[in-house]
Amino acid sequence: MKELKPNPANSSPQTPLSMLEKAATVFGDCPSIIYNDTTYTWSQTHRRCLQLACSLSSLGISRGDVVSIIAPNIPAMYEVQFAVPFTAAILNSINTRLDARTVSVLLRHCESKLVFVDYLSRSLVLEAISLFPPDAEVRPLLVLITEDDQNDEYDAVDSDFCYTYESLVKNGDPGFKWVRPKSECDPIVLNYTSGTTSAPKGVVHCHRGIYSMVVDTLIDWSVPKQPVYLWTLAMFHANGWCLPWGIAAVGGTNICLRKFDASIIYALIRKHGVTHMCGAPVVLNMLSNSLDNKPLKNPVHILTAGAPPPAPILLRTEQMGFIVSHGYGLTETAGLVVSCAWKPHWNLLPAAERARLKARQGVNVGASSEVDVVDPVSGVSVKRDGSSLGEIVLRGGSVMLGYLKDPIATRKCFNKEGWFYTGDVGVMHPDGYLEIKDRSKDVIISGGENLSSVEVESVLYTNPAVNEAAVVARSDEYWGETPCAFVSLKAGLTTKPSEKEIIEYCRAKLPHYMVPKTVVFQDELPKTSTGKIQKFVLRQIANSMGKSSALSRM
Repeated sequence: MKELKPNPANSSPQTPLSMLEKAATVFGDCPSIIYNDTTYTWSQTHRRCLQLACSLSSLGISRGDVVSIIAPNIPAMYEVQFAVPFTAAILNSINTRLDARTVSVLLRHCESKLVFVDYLSRSLVLEAISLFPPDAEVRPLLVLITEDDQNDEYDAVDSDFCYTYESLVKNGDPGFKWVRPKSECDPIVLNYTSGTTSAPKGVVHCHRGIYSMVVDTLIDWSVPKQPVYLWTLAMFHANGWCLPWGIAAVGGTNICLRKFDASIIYALIRKHGVTHMCGAPVVLNMLSNSLDNKPLKNPVHILTAGAPPPAPILLRTEQMGFIVSHGYGLTETAGLVVSCAWKPHWNLLPAAERARLKARQGVNVGASSEVDVVDPVSGVSVKRDGSSLGEIVLRGGSVMLGYLKDPIATRKCFNKEGWFYTGDVGVMHPDGYLEIKDRSKDVIISGGENLSSVEVESVLYTNPAVNEAAVVARSDEYWGETPCAFVSLKAGLTTKPSEKEIIEYCRAKLPHYMVPKTVVFQDELPKTSTGKIQKFVLRQIANSMGKSSALSRM
């Protein structure tokens, strides 16, 4: 056995890029992308990606360069997931809802060589570039993505833009030989964290990690051949949990859309026979509270993650005909590395109990070889009793290479035993299923008790008047911290509950130390573009309110 060694024939680098070639060969005449009145087949998408890659290469884009894109879920956003790494460059997808200052910081930090700019983000990017210092060593080329109803010959671009997207596609060679990675550990994408708890960090993933995540997502979610996938999850968020490559692998149809609300989602489900979609719990909440929420004619599989989904929202969504799968992942893991694998005998349980079980994050999928909950100081596993809190740690093939230009943060999240420390707080149940309780920064310490804001939020969501809820710590003169609930109410209420009524509702369902002492009503809670509630903004509001009175007792 000792003489048997790896060789080029058996150790070719794993990469998700080859999945497009297979799609073009097997599903060439089948629709790959549908956007408004535009439809492409897999043969056309393959050819367009090669043409774009050729044009990028002719502009000097090569191995190790960073190419950015600021765009919603339109065909161009899908195509660059292949076309940019076809040149061995690294794709950087930027959140379209960031401000110009932040975009400027990110472009300079990653030294982007070229930026694809959706026409609606034109002024944003130009302002971001104007904030570059005069002596900046790298100023990216700008390529404008026009809408499909605009003139494709918008080649007479002003001095700010070098080319249009379609002109690069049109002028490229469809026979371009894409550049394969030298190593499967070569970087393929750079994604910045959403910054819900701190400043964004640049997460770098390699070809092997993305490939592993694609395969495991398809297996774990049981995705069949040729699904119809609706893009309600932003592709700039962890590359849409790696499903741009995954849908190509199974020859599915990508339903792209620039923006959406519940009525648009339901209309597209009916029009195209959508079978699969993804989204944060805010999307589930939107669907279940919509006036269009009539029962579906055919079931739609929806994968949710990004924040612990309240069990009441899961229950309402499934009652409409959606088949909800729930998982857990981070930008640093490229997608979902934990999923709530469903046990057949759970189907015999009452609906509310099924929703409670499904709200747990679950067990590791294949790409994540191990998941644990440990004491953050000693590193020892906590008891599997469903109540002992610890930090969630992971290791496996899809964990990031590290943070770009941030060796301190990279060393801090990886320990010597080979674990990635997530910063999320959770418990391990006796059956081995993980459940998130909070971000470490969101745990509320009241009178020496660790209090999970997620548990309080889950109770608030059972109130029929509540649309959204988030709980943060507010300083208290006596208890140190107490729960402060931020609530938005459902539209069309004839009678709106008062702060006292919300507090009394919680008091009837929670231990008294967990009951919110303050309730703040808002029309809408602040969120990131991926639907995560921005608790750091709410903490700032709570802090500005000052300390609660020392006269109050629980």
